Amino acid sequence: MTVYAIIGGTGLTQLEGLEMKALLSPDTPFGAPSAGIARGVFAGREVLFLARHGHPHRIPPHQVNYRANLWALKEAGAEAIVAVNAVGGIQADMGTGHLTVPHQLIDYTHGRIGTFHEGELDHVTHIDFSHPYDDALRGRLLDALRACRFAHSDHGVYGCTQGPRLETVAEIARMERDGCDIVGMTGMPEAALARELGLPYACLALVVNPAAGKSSGIITMAEIEAALAEGIGRIREVLTYLLAA
Repeated sequence: MTVYAIIGGTGLTQLEGLEMKALLSPDTPFGAPSAGIARGVFAGREVLFLARHGHPHRIPPHQVNYRANLWALKEAGAEAIVAVNAVGGIQADMGTGHLTVPHQLIDYTHGRIGTFHEGELDHVTHIDFSHPYDDALRGRLLDALRACRFAHSDHGVYGCTQGPRLETVAEIARMERDGCDIVGMTGMPEAALARELGLPYACLALVVNPAAGKSSGIITMAEIEAALAEGIGRIREVLTYLLAA
């Protein structure tokens, strides 16, 4: 049975319902991960859980040690990764509260270390990243969303920005022209690092605010926190169905 790792984003710093068996505190060649890795049983299956931003939520997107996180999960026995991401909605049909399982991404970040393959190498490695998300794992997430009867999109282009600030109206307009449907700050280099480690990876994204220029007002943290509070229960239901299947 596949050992899933859940990477919890903003609003999901712990997995309610997880029967904890151990809290791992691994060291890696790339430093310490964001938090201890919880190993336990959820929905009748062994799972690993890691809070991307630490527990409590304290690490901004551009300072997450993505390499340590992915390496530690692999070493702990992860065989597939479901990443939970809070995002802004660019397209009109991806409004606040909407769930989506993106199929593509565009990386707008800068300065983040995005590979394990550096330093004194025996050879240069180029991974294929044409399709950044694992199709089979995406399919299982979509099956879970349909079973839970939650409104969702079965596609989406995730635009990953540097953060921690939110985007300008002009930046969102550019991203929309580029084909982005949602915008977040943590999708990369996480997805690419998972691919380098041979770990199937998919994203379950919750829209927590309209992107800049997509509503009449400014974006507030109160608005985002309210959307997270409303949506995180549905995220847990989807994960429960996925893991119990």
